[in-house]
Amino acid sequence: MATPTTETLSACVDSYGSAIGMPQLCGEWMSNQIFWLLITLMIIFFVLSRIALPRIATILTERQGTITNDIAAAEDLKAKAAAAEEAYQQALIDARAEAARIVEATKAEIKADLDAAMATADAEITEKAKASEAIIADIRSNAMASVEEVAKATAKELVAVLGGKTDEKAIDKAVDAHLKG
Repeated sequence: MATPTTETLSACVDSYGSAIGMPQLCGEWMSNQIFWLLITLMIIFFVLSRIALPRIATILTERQGTITNDIAAAEDLKAKAAAAEEAYQQALIDARAEAARIVEATKAEIKADLDAAMATADAEITEKAKASEAIIADIRSNAMASVEEVAKATAKELVAVLGGKTDEKAIDKAVDAHLKG
């Protein structure tokens, strides 16, 4: 039987081609690893500096421009909104003043119409009162004449019933004297 022998080809690889320990830490491969690290870093630097970073810078510049334009537009809209609100408030004040003026004009018109109607009514009442006073005066004079006639007729009847002589002149004189007080 043969005895297996293990030969080492290098400090990092055994005779079967397997790595001994961690290949990243093998001193023989360090220069090769550093070379490829530098190549990879240069490729990444080239890609970033020539392609990616300019695109990112362009996008950031565009975003900043958009943000600046949006802020400016917002300030303009804010100013326009403030001006519109001020115009609305002024229009509201003007409308209230106009409404107050219309109310005062309407009140004055109604008062004038009411005064005219009151004057007409007062004139009609005065005319009716004068007519009523004339009618009442006429009724009073007729009533007094009627009272006088009734008093004379009653006095004649009383004298006749009592058995006295009915002297019309004496009865008229007595009734007139009594009515005059």
